[in-house]
Amino acid sequence: MKFFRNSKVIMTLMIGALLFAFGASSVFAAKAAPKQKNIILATTTSTQDTGLLDKLIPLFEKQTGYFVKTIAVGSGQAMKMGEKGEADVMLVHSPDAEKKFIEDGFGINRRLVMHNDFIIVGPGVDPAKIKRVKSSAEAMKLIAQTESLFLSRGDNSGTHAKEKTLWKKAAITPAGQKWYQETGLGMGQTLSVAAEKKGYTLADRGTYLSLKKNLGLDILVEGDAALLNIYHVIEVNSAKWPKANAAGAKAFADFMVSKKTQEIIKTFGVDKYGSPLFFPDAGKKVEDLGK
Repeated sequence: MKFFRNSKVIMTLMIGALLFAFGASSVFAAKAAPKQKNIILATTTSTQDTGLLDKLIPLFEKQTGYFVKTIAVGSGQAMKMGEKGEADVMLVHSPDAEKKFIEDGFGINRRLVMHNDFIIVGPGVDPAKIKRVKSSAEAMKLIAQTESLFLSRGDNSGTHAKEKTLWKKAAITPAGQKWYQETGLGMGQTLSVAAEKKGYTLADRGTYLSLKKNLGLDILVEGDAALLNIYHVIEVNSAKWPKANAAGAKAFADFMVSKKTQEIIKTFGVDKYGSPLFFPDAGKKVEDLGK
């Protein structure tokens, strides 16, 4: 009888200890879990089309407990979302627009993440004879002079901004010309249209390589310093938009420039395409890129 009573006491103490441990772990888990779990990431179609985000976001979510809703649009549209408080963090590649975004107080902590480069692609027959032309601006001149079909994204993306810069350097105004067509689409879709119509277009190398086997388009101009394509991560300014998930945005930005993520970026695409689609740049200076 005495043994039975002692057994009940021991059992009660064990149950109490288990309940205490469970309660304590719940408290600690609650403290560790983010208060606002959802993050809205506004980014470029290139980071989506290449599959890079499919690789990185699950790792981020598992590591932090956040859930990321990705909206892949052009860089210009991504920053418009930031201006309206419709995003928490942005991964974009339109340097001049990014600087203005920061100057206007919409974003904070702009940090260098990675780069690849732009290329001018087109049909192998190359009607404008731009292959092996070293200057991208000279290539644009030849396309205009021969009135060869050029497909523009026309969507205020980082790629579109770069394209407009190249036309300006070439002293060409293509808008309204029959040979110049705007798709209003993302990079992958614009490449598909260029392939279908056998026209030229400006593309980021990463998206092109990821879709190359289905396109029938060749790289005709590359390597010009003017074609460098640089990506930054920017947090939306919570002082302007108090409802923004500032903690989540910072966590994502920190993740993108972390050593582990930069190592993943460094090798992403090598096994499938023979070369990386992006080059990691966290901690570097923009003026040192491409050297």
